[in-house]
Amino acid sequence: MSSAYLVLDLQNDLVHKDGPNGAGPLGEQVRGRNVLANTAAVIEKARAAEAPVVFVRVGFSSDYRECSSTSPMFNAIKTYGILKLDSWGTEIHPDLDRRETDLLVTKHRVSPFYGTNLEVFLRAHGMTRLVMSGVSTAAVVQAGIREAHDRDYHCVVVEDCCAAATAKEHEDSIAMLGRFCAITTSDAVSFG
Repeated sequence: MSSAYLVLDLQNDLVHKDGPNGAGPLGEQVRGRNVLANTAAVIEKARAAEAPVVFVRVGFSSDYRECSSTSPMFNAIKTYGILKLDSWGTEIHPDLDRRETDLLVTKHRVSPFYGTNLEVFLRAHGMTRLVMSGVSTAAVVQAGIREAHDRDYHCVVVEDCCAAATAKEHEDSIAMLGRFCAITTSDAVSFG
C-alpha cells in the first residue's frame, strides 16, 4: 500500500506564535501539544520511507475573490485580512522543512480536495493510503479524512500532530474521526 503524508494548514497565520491565530487559543493548543515538533518527526519518517509529503494551505488573492460570501468562517478571514497568498501568513511554518520537491496544495475552502490538484497528484503516484494531520482537527482534518474515506483511500490521523481551538474540540473531533480512519501517534505511525 503506497502512503502519502498530508500536512494540513500548518501555516504562519494559523500556527506561528507571531501569527494572528497562532497567538490565540489555537496557537496555545499547538504549542501545548507539541504539534510542530511531532509533525517534523513524522515528516522525517515519511521522507525516510520515500513517501510523498504534501503540504496543504488555505489562501486567497489579495482581494479575496475566491472567498465565499456565504461562509461565516471565510467572511471572518476577509474581515481580519489574513491568509493572503504571497504573504508570510500563508507560508508553511519554518520548523517543518518544506522542500521544493514536496507538493504544495493551495485551497480556498475547508477540504483539501475541493477545487485543488490533490487527487490528481495522489492518483498519478498510485497513493492508496493517506496519513493526515494538522489544524484544525474540527475543520480541515475532519474534512480531509471524510473526503478521502469517500474516495476509497485508507486513512490515518496522527492524533498528536493535530490541534483545535480547545482540547475538548480536538478530543470530540478525534472521537468522530475514529469511524472513518485509524488513529495513531507520531511515535507509532509507519509509512512502510
